[in-house]
Amino acid sequence: MMGIVMFDKLKTFLQKEDGAITVDWVVLTAAVVALGGVAITSIQGASGSVGTVVENGLTGVNVTTGLYED
Repeated sequence: MMGIVMFDKLKTFLQKEDGAITVDWVVLTAAVVALGGVAITSIQGASGSVGTVVENGLTGVNVTTGLYED
């Protein structure tokens, strides 16, 4: 008896098309996340040692605390 009820519920679930939109959104979201990962990887590889170059450039810079110095 329980098996028949479960089969009827499964049959009803498979006949409905409401879940197709959810599947579309899941696939679309996964594609956006994957493209974001690819973009981050390519930017990270291309930027290479930019942080080191900026650090080396800023190491010798003196910063004043006031607007005018006497």
